[in-house]
Amino acid sequence: MINLFEPAVGEEELAGVRAVFASGWLGKGPRTSTFEAAFAAHLGVPDDRLVSLNSCTEGLFLAMELLDVGPGDEVVLPSVSFVGAANAVAARGATPVFCDVDPATLNPGVDHIAPRLTAATRAVLVLHYGGYPGDMENIAALCRDRGIPLVEDAACAVASRAAGTACGTFGDIGLWSFDPMKILVTGDGGMLYARDPAVAHRAAERAYLGMRQVSGYAQAATRARWWDFQVGPFGRRSITNDIASAIGAVQLERLPSFIRRRQEITHWYNSRLAGVAGLRCPPPPPPGHESSYYFYWVRMDRRIRDEVATRLYRRGVYTSFRYAPLHLVSAYGPQPPLPGAERASEETLCIPLHQGLDDEQLDTVATELCSAVAELSGPAGIGTP
Repeated sequence: MINLFEPAVGEEELAGVRAVFASGWLGKGPRTSTFEAAFAAHLGVPDDRLVSLNSCTEGLFLAMELLDVGPGDEVVLPSVSFVGAANAVAARGATPVFCDVDPATLNPGVDHIAPRLTAATRAVLVLHYGGYPGDMENIAALCRDRGIPLVEDAACAVASRAAGTACGTFGDIGLWSFDPMKILVTGDGGMLYARDPAVAHRAAERAYLGMRQVSGYAQAATRARWWDFQVGPFGRRSITNDIASAIGAVQLERLPSFIRRRQEITHWYNSRLAGVAGLRCPPPPPPGHESSYYFYWVRMDRRIRDEVATRLYRRGVYTSFRYAPLHLVSAYGPQPPLPGAERASEETLCIPLHQGLDDEQLDTVATELCSAVAELSGPAGIGTP
């Protein structure tokens, strides 16, 4: 099966893990601090603004806590988004308010977000779909003008930039994922950015049980009762460890080569699929925008999309649609229709894109996709968007 996602890990990552084993310390320690500092340098932000976590989803929950989101509050987010984002809002007793997206880019714009803002809006939470930056300059300006905190789910956007600014750093809080399906993987893991260093400090406290004045070996020689501590805000244990961080540090060094290969694959798909009857390729990023090339998606007539996916699966090509519209999930309460998100969810198919794909596999994906669309469109041409 040609997979939709596949991590690129090998001997370099194993060497990093061996070094952690040899150190005798597997928990959160010096390698985590090194990884945090290196990731901060990659983003171009001070390293005191970053907090490593055990997952991006935990970061979404933590972000809602840091913003004191609660009952009676609303958080506006795109319907085409990861379920963890909506769960993080609902778990606080707040209401997720879903906005529409552009069916071509699957990102929301100001015109989608602004009509959903009310006096009860506590935050806006955006996703960079497939690693393609959203219209962050204008969305950030809208939130600043309204005095509304902006949270960026940059899980798919580890190397994405807009106008030279790293995605995830436009707003008040940003989050990245390093889970096994992402570009930079640590097994599981995530990172949180806070523009305000005081908020980052609070995040670090909450991520480790709210513990303060925690001492240890470093203080043992100079301080009696070094095991004493205080608890500030009640928190969970959401920290990562040096095993994951050692892998992450190697992956971060390899990230430029990962992005180059994913860009090559994207350009190859664009060239191979351009002009194919019944298919539309994703639009290119606007000038000044740099993508992480996490997803590659095609659009086709909704009457054949599901059968195309089934035929590809039978022919050894795994596809999917990420992410199913959340406004159609009954658990989040009644929501108005969102035609852009609904259209995208019926017409769009994500096809394999990862740095491990070779040229033969790419040709198989494209050939099988074009064949399936042509067969199902038939002489009537129903597959033409």
